[in-house]
Amino acid sequence: MVDILKRYWKILSRPSVHFSLGFLTIAGFVSGIIFWGGFNTAMELTNTEAFCTGCHEMRDNVYAELQTTIHYTNRSGVRAVCSNCHVPHNWTEKMGRKMQASKEVWGKVFGTISTPEKFQEKRLELAQHEWARFKANDSLECRNCHNYDSMDFTRQSVRAQSMHTTHLASKEKTCIDCHKGIAHRLPHIPSGVAPTDTPGQVLPKTELTKESREKS
Repeated sequence: MVDILKRYWKILSRPSVHFSLGFLTIAGFVSGIIFWGGFNTAMELTNTEAFCTGCHEMRDNVYAELQTTIHYTNRSGVRAVCSNCHVPHNWTEKMGRKMQASKEVWGKVFGTISTPEKFQEKRLELAQHEWARFKANDSLECRNCHNYDSMDFTRQSVRAQSMHTTHLASKEKTCIDCHKGIAHRLPHIPSGVAPTDTPGQVLPKTELTKESREKS
């Protein structure tokens, strides 16, 4: 057994001694195609709704909320899945997001949001992370489907027309500034923590906490 391993090691350590350059070139090319195809297939599998909702933390909380929104069911039958809003479509940004999301595995391992109570406790923090990400990339995932130049303002409400033709047109604001909670419920936002950069957004009424009452 040891001799066989030594023999294979010699071949692997100095392949040019045992194989022609043409064979090595073709083998490398084929291996590269297989690796690249397998890698991209694996990446696409992690973008599926089945993968995203494979754990109860997502399936029983945010996915259940998504099913009640217009992004899940609507008159045109166009449905957004998790990756449409939470994973960039461009390859470079997608890889960056995948590496960033890899640390979420630790949350699963240590049960950070393993119960509804834990999820609600962390909900505002998780939402703020996504809001900040959307703000930083100019709501890139929203714009993959929604194009300002293609908007028919005559079919929008007066308020929407006003917001889109002023704040959005001037790039002063981006989609997430006004559309927080569009696909998932807004988290409980304590007094004094509510976003102040969103024109016209109506936030859910919250009870003043003991701490906030003392500050006021």
